[in-house]
Amino acid sequence: METNLVGESIKFMMLGMGTVFAFLGIMIFFMDVMSKIVHKFFPEIQPDVNAALRNTQNENNQKKVVAAITAAIKYHREGQK
Repeated sequence: METNLVGESIKFMMLGMGTVFAFLGIMIFFMDVMSKIVHKFFPEIQPDVNAALRNTQNENNQKKVVAAITAAIKYHREGQK
């Protein structure tokens, strides 16, 4: 009874690698199908251009408020000297 251990190990290695490769291929296929189903029923919301404009105006207003507060603090500190 002579067994070729190297040959047997190569067979097991190929079987294992083939199993992993097949599992990963099946997993990628089902993830792709799942992604298409999710995008079909829950599409991405398109950004609102007016909202971006409002955000820009809000940021400008916030900058003006920060500038006014900074000027008030500076005026208050200079007045106490």
